[in-house]
Amino acid sequence: MSCTCKERTGMNIAEIKPCDIANGEGVRVSLFVSGCTRHCKNCFNKIAWDFDYGRPFTDALKEEVLSALAPGYIAGLSLLGGDPFEPRNQEGLLPFVREVRARFPQKNIWCYTGYTFEDGSIREPQARCDATRELISLLDVLVDGPFVEELKDIRLKFRGSSNQRVIDIQKTLKSGKVTLYLP
Repeated sequence: MSCTCKERTGMNIAEIKPCDIANGEGVRVSLFVSGCTRHCKNCFNKIAWDFDYGRPFTDALKEEVLSALAPGYIAGLSLLGGDPFEPRNQEGLLPFVREVRARFPQKNIWCYTGYTFEDGSIREPQARCDATRELISLLDVLVDGPFVEELKDIRLKFRGSSNQRVIDIQKTLKSGKVTLYLP
């Protein structure tokens, strides 16, 4: 299945947090992509719903993120949004995530999406494209599911509502069954 993003090329970045402790384990670099079609009630990052918000993800911006990942105290990269699994964003992220893996194999990659993961891919067909399976295979942890205001619980680690799951992607891909990440 091909991505349905022919009307637009490139990807925008809403924000880069070079030293983040809220979006995964350890000190991380968090990359917030622009664009989300889900529009969850009381989303914490509504400004990033617009695919045109922020700055284009240029080579210079990519190098900025890669440089921020270099210090030994940085545990890894977190991808958030918007939604990284919007097809418009997957095509831009895939080559970048490949580069992160090649340069920093010891660092982990977390990704947050409002879509749900099942059977090695994203369940909702509107979020699947040619990049989806490979992008998933490069992740360590996927936090999936839409934010649901009525299920909000501030006591949860790494997620906003109780319907969301923190999935160990590598164990899941090996076993064929969704395996939750247990820090």
